[in-house]
Amino acid sequence: MMGLEIVLNYTLVGGNTTMPTDDMYINSLGMKLVKIEAGKLSLGFEGDTLPDDLIGREPHRQNGDFDEHPAHKVKISQPFHIGTCQVTNSQYEQFDPKHRKLRGKRGFSIEDDEAVVFVSWYEAVQFCQWLSDKEGIPYRLPTEAEWEYTCRAGTKTPFHTGNTLPESLLKNAEALRQGDETVPLLVGGTPPNAWGIHDMHGNVEEWCYDWYGPYQPEMQVDPVGRSDGDFKVTRGGSHSTEIYYLRSANRMGTLPEDKHWLIGFRVVTGELPKTQPLPVLEAKGWQHSVRQDRPPDINQGPDPDMPYFKGPRKYVKIPEGSTGPLYSKHNHDPAIARCPNGDILAIWYTCFREPGRELALAASRLRYGEEEWDEADLFWDAPDRNDHAPALMCDYTGTLYHFNGISAGPGYKKGGLALIMRTSVDNGVTWSKAWFVNPERGVPSQPVACEFITERGDIVFVSDAPGSRSVLWISRDNGQSWTMSNGSIAGIHAGVVQLTDGRLMAFGRGNDIQGKMPKSVSDNMGETWDYHPSMFPPIGGGQRPVLMRLNEGPLFFASFTGSRKEPEYMPIIDETEKKRLVTGLFAAVSFDEGETWPHIRLVTDDGAGREIETMDKRPFTMDLNTAEPGGYLTACQSEDDIIHLISSQQHYAFNLEWLKTLPPAQAKI
Repeated sequence: MMGLEIVLNYTLVGGNTTMPTDDMYINSLGMKLVKIEAGKLSLGFEGDTLPDDLIGREPHRQNGDFDEHPAHKVKISQPFHIGTCQVTNSQYEQFDPKHRKLRGKRGFSIEDDEAVVFVSWYEAVQFCQWLSDKEGIPYRLPTEAEWEYTCRAGTKTPFHTGNTLPESLLKNAEALRQGDETVPLLVGGTPPNAWGIHDMHGNVEEWCYDWYGPYQPEMQVDPVGRSDGDFKVTRGGSHSTEIYYLRSANRMGTLPEDKHWLIGFRVVTGELPKTQPLPVLEAKGWQHSVRQDRPPDINQGPDPDMPYFKGPRKYVKIPEGSTGPLYSKHNHDPAIARCPNGDILAIWYTCFREPGRELALAASRLRYGEEEWDEADLFWDAPDRNDHAPALMCDYTGTLYHFNGISAGPGYKKGGLALIMRTSVDNGVTWSKAWFVNPERGVPSQPVACEFITERGDIVFVSDAPGSRSVLWISRDNGQSWTMSNGSIAGIHAGVVQLTDGRLMAFGRGNDIQGKMPKSVSDNMGETWDYHPSMFPPIGGGQRPVLMRLNEGPLFFASFTGSRKEPEYMPIIDETEKKRLVTGLFAAVSFDEGETWPHIRLVTDDGAGREIETMDKRPFTMDLNTAEPGGYLTACQSEDDIIHLISSQQHYAFNLEWLKTLPPAQAKI
């Protein structure tokens, strides 16, 4: 790849810019580029259902991904030259010599002639500009349409090789088959397609020019994507990637600032088409008609001296059979926040299976004064990335914060997540561009729906960490920069609260102490912790506690006793001052900073048997003595002092007086 043959045949294109006309040329960096003639293609998934070996046990895949539709005709009106191979380390480092220190990070891309990785979209664009200045002809990233047109090379099948990839191209999935074993990323190491282009199915994903967005059905000429967005398109799939995601039509993407071991790029020559980009995405249902004024009666709720309870109400409303971007199969791990206008906003992840690339975030809004939640709609979806674990909060100024993980590859465990955050100042209607709390993957980066502001104004949120523990992320400059605490909370999915003396107290799942849920206490903002048994039972899979401070001052805690498979009964005192055994979701309140919890009651409507839907979508009967057996809990309190507690499917609303009131001895009719 070190040839110095320079194109001799150029055509004058506007001013002093010249363009190559030969079918092939080699530039000053040794890149071989071939000419792709103008033509037409059907962009997206078209044709019969996919073969069974690509679908696997996931029937929603039979017609490709939702974002590969609608297939539509596209005309590429001008020829262009494209690199036969992805940009290598040696080529890129002529532009950025400092990149050499990233060779071999996570074990990938060590040699000169391996595809360069750990390059952001912005850095790839800067490389193209540098090369343009160096050679006097315009280099750029391919558009998404140009990329798929080149990849297909006239084919309409899932791969340019037909319905599957031959063995000679399956090194792309070798790391997936061999666990954490790395594979070489040598460019041109697999057979080319019919147009002489290598590595279009795997090796590394490739940055494209376009902002990601949905297709539209109309015929398009030289499309360049959306006018704006959250994610830049990547194509082709990579090593360590399931074959399904290596298809010609498959679309991926991530934040343009992101860089990891799965993404590289190749270049094209030719001016960017002058096509007008498509408009930005339409607003979702939870963004429509949102009032921005503060209701005058926002503080006027039910009589605080009278017990108030409402629910459960289902807030996860997704049509049965939905297969993307919202999935009826599995909805879980919610976060919730009050909005300055009195609305309640809930977000959660939606997927076919938790480790899948399809996992996205859904949202619903309970509008001020309304009784029912809006239908769910899409909230956040990095295409073909696992967007695992959201968190949501509102600060004292009315700014909403959204924290989330974003994977490099398929799951949230292998390879880990990077941490991002966004903000909204209009009650969650629009959101800022995401920026990284921490761009590095493989560190504790799975947010927990527990966040708060300290007495000194620091923003704190919790994330899970390896080894059944939780850690804190702390910002002292309104979210501009973050540090991770050195100490570990006992257990994952921890609820954390600041006590009035400045200490932190946390309850987590796992790492039980003396058969009780662990209680962790820190007097130095999470740098070290002391561990004690709490008075509460431990919890297990499919369960998460919540801990927060109420507007009125006391601490609020909600968790579970037992599970669906193994109900565990605990005694409570009813209105006759007799003990009664109950199981399931309970709530408690403390007036002495967590030393004692004198008021504990089951979170039910105190009525006769009633069937509800739980996290696993199976029906469950709640009654006076039996509450929901599991789910991930999160809570907020509105300005009228109503506590809004949600599980993985259901919403419960009650006040402090209800918590303090002894439950009835008999079911209410």
